[in-house]
Amino acid sequence: MLNSSLKQLSALLAAKKVSSVELTREFLRRVKVLNQEYNAFITINEEMSLDQARTADTMIASGVACPLTGIPIAHKDIFCTKGWLTTCGSKMLSSFISPYDAHVIERFNLAGTVNIGKTNMDEFAMGSSNETSFYGPVKNPWDITTVPGGSSGGSACAVAARMVPAATGTDTGGSIRQPAALCGVSGIKPTYGLVSRYGMIAFASSLDQGGPIAKSAADLALMLNVMVGFDARDSTSLLRDQEDYARDLEKPLEGLRIGLPKEYFAEGMSEDVSRAVDAAIVEYNKLGAKIVEVSLPNTKLSIPVYYVLAPAEASSNLSRFDGVRYGHRALEYADLNDMYQKSRTQGFGAEVKRRILIGTYVLSHGYYDAYYIKAQKLRRLIAQDFAEVFKQCEIIMGPTSPTVAFALGEKSSDPLQMYLSDTYTAAASLAGLPGMSIPAGFGNGNRPVGLHIIGNYFSEAQMLNVAHQYQQVMDWHTQMPDITKA
Repeated sequence: MLNSSLKQLSALLAAKKVSSVELTREFLRRVKVLNQEYNAFITINEEMSLDQARTADTMIASGVACPLTGIPIAHKDIFCTKGWLTTCGSKMLSSFISPYDAHVIERFNLAGTVNIGKTNMDEFAMGSSNETSFYGPVKNPWDITTVPGGSSGGSACAVAARMVPAATGTDTGGSIRQPAALCGVSGIKPTYGLVSRYGMIAFASSLDQGGPIAKSAADLALMLNVMVGFDARDSTSLLRDQEDYARDLEKPLEGLRIGLPKEYFAEGMSEDVSRAVDAAIVEYNKLGAKIVEVSLPNTKLSIPVYYVLAPAEASSNLSRFDGVRYGHRALEYADLNDMYQKSRTQGFGAEVKRRILIGTYVLSHGYYDAYYIKAQKLRRLIAQDFAEVFKQCEIIMGPTSPTVAFALGEKSSDPLQMYLSDTYTAAASLAGLPGMSIPAGFGNGNRPVGLHIIGNYFSEAQMLNVAHQYQQVMDWHTQMPDITKA
C-alpha cells in the first residue's frame, strides 16, 4: 500500500477494501515511527486528522466522494490551516494557531482529503537545504547525513519515506523542484497565478507559487486538479476554465520537440548528474521525441537577479512581523522601537535576517535604481529568452540540481554556494513559467538525480504527459529508500 498511487488508493477506498480511518491510522503510525529520525513534520494532530477521516468515510458511503476523498495529505507549514499550529518554520510564529484556512487548504478540505500533518521547511521558505528551520534540519531518507533540499524539504522527505502519499509545497526559486530531485520524488511548480496565494505566508509575492509533491506525474495531476482554481482574495490569481490535468497522460510523444539549453550542460553540473540526465534524454529519443539544441543566454543572470528581487520583496513582506499583532514578542523592552528590534532579533533566524538586510539595502535610496530596477529589466530579458526558445520546441529539459544531495552543514556557512543550488530552477520562476522535477536515476552514493522539465505558460497537462510517458518505461519513481523501522 505504501507504493500505491493516489488513483489506486482511491479505488481501494471506493471498493470499501480499506476505510479512510484505517488508512489515516496507518500513515500516522508510520509518521510517529520515522519522524524521530527524519524530522519531516513539525505538527501532527491525530484527533483532527481522524475526524477528517471519519467525515471522508461518510462522504464515500454517501456516494459524494471526489477522486482524493479519504486520502491522507501532508501540508507544508507555510499554509495557514484553521485550528492548526502554523509556524512557517520560524520561532516568530512558533505559537501561532491560524484562525482561517488558506485557499489551498479549503480546496483540499472540499475534496475530502485528510490533513495528516504540517511539514518542516526552511524558515519563511528561505533556504535550499531545509537547514534554516527553527525546528531543526530535515534529513534525506536516502542518506540521513545529507540534506533533503529546500524549502519544501519536509514535504519531499515525507513522500520519499512513504510517510504520506502526497504533500503540498511552495516554490519561489526552486523550492518544490529541488527537494523533489534530491529526495527522488516528483514535484511541479505551476504557472504563476494558477494556485492562489491567499493564506500562503508570503516570502516573495511575485515569485511564490504553491504546487504538489508526489511519487509520480499521474499523482501530481490529481493533486493539481484540486489545488488550481481562481480565488478573488488573491489579486494575482488567474481566472481560467477548470482543467483536467490528467487528460493527456497517455498521449504518445512522437514528434515532440525537446530543447536542451546549452547553458544547462556547461560547467557546474557534476558528472554523476550529467550521466543520469543524458540517459533520460536517450529514453525520450526512443519515445519519439526530437532533441533540439537551444540557447538561454541570460540564464547566468538568474541567480543574481533572483537574489536581488526575492530579498527585496521579503524585506517588505516580513515587516508585518513586528511583535504587535501576532508572532513572537520580546518579554522585556524599553519602548516601542526597542520592542520591534528585540522581537525581530529574537524571532528571525540568520538566513531570514540576511535576506531582510539585502532586500532593505537594494530598495534604499540611491540603490533602488542601481539594483532593483536593473534586476527587473534583466528579469524581462530572461523571460524573453524563454519566449524565443519556445518557438523552437515545446518542452525544455535539463538537470534540476547541479549535484545530488550534499552533506548536512556542508554549505550552511557559505550562503553563496547554497544559493547556486537554484542555478537551474530560478530562471523559470523569474519568468513565471511552470517547471517540474521527476526522478531520473541515481548519482554518487546512491543519491537521487532529478530531471527538470520546463513548459510554456499553462502547459502543465503537456508537461505531466511528458513525465508520465517516461515513467511508463522507467521505474525510478517507484523506488524508495531502504527503511526497515516502519
